[in-house]
Amino acid sequence: MTQDGIVGEIDTSRPHPARIYDYLLGGKDHYEVDEEAGERLVSVAPEARVSVRANRDFMRRAVRYVVGEGVRQILDIGTGLPTSPNVHEIAHEAAADVRVAYVDNDPIVKRHADALLSRTGETSIVLADLRDPRSVVDHPEVRRIIDFDEPVALLLVAILHFVTDAEKPAEIVATLRDALPDGSFLVLSHATGDLFERSDAQAVYNNATASMNLRSHAEVERLFDGFDLVDPGLTQVPFWRPDGPLPDEAASIGFYGGVGRK
Repeated sequence: MTQDGIVGEIDTSRPHPARIYDYLLGGKDHYEVDEEAGERLVSVAPEARVSVRANRDFMRRAVRYVVGEGVRQILDIGTGLPTSPNVHEIAHEAAADVRVAYVDNDPIVKRHADALLSRTGETSIVLADLRDPRSVVDHPEVRRIIDFDEPVALLLVAILHFVTDAEKPAEIVATLRDALPDGSFLVLSHATGDLFERSDAQAVYNNATASMNLRSHAEVERLFDGFDLVDPGLTQVPFWRPDGPLPDEAASIGFYGGVGRK
């Protein structure tokens, strides 16, 4: 066990969602098994590559928005493998005093992030599991970075579709929401099957370390219970406050994204 209480073994025998995501983004922190899964995904869901890029662009715009609204603390759960610019880099472009706590349950993510971050500074990474949200908000390293008496931006970007219905994603979000003070924000994106039938894409993750659980617009919107969605509400990610030309494939991108304020 690691000091964070999560087994530190890296499983390279099965594809991992974070490494598949890294492959689709054109990164280098993945294995052959992840490349193979990524190629299978693209073969059955041709929009996959542009979707993950559009999702990342949504995250950048949303981070700039919440920092512009005065938030100086970000809790990013399910951060995935470091891909520059990272959340703290985006935030620091707008305000140098933003503090960021990254959380992931994958040891390889933590190892890569530890190489980039100083655990003694205002940005840190911890091993914890979103499916146990109290362990996240009560983690001493999270508490070192995040003051839960002041507004926090909670990032759940492209992570909840790896949580099954049996694991009660709405209850997970509610537990995290209740730990946040008024004036906090939720930045959330989620894959959907509303646009196309994507059972073949879901099947790519059957042998991965986490399954893919597509949800409808209504189901994703319910995850914002207790938050007021800011304009333009829950949309496909390219249409959330675009700051440049939309990709040609914008209408086919199967990710919803939104920002809510508590």
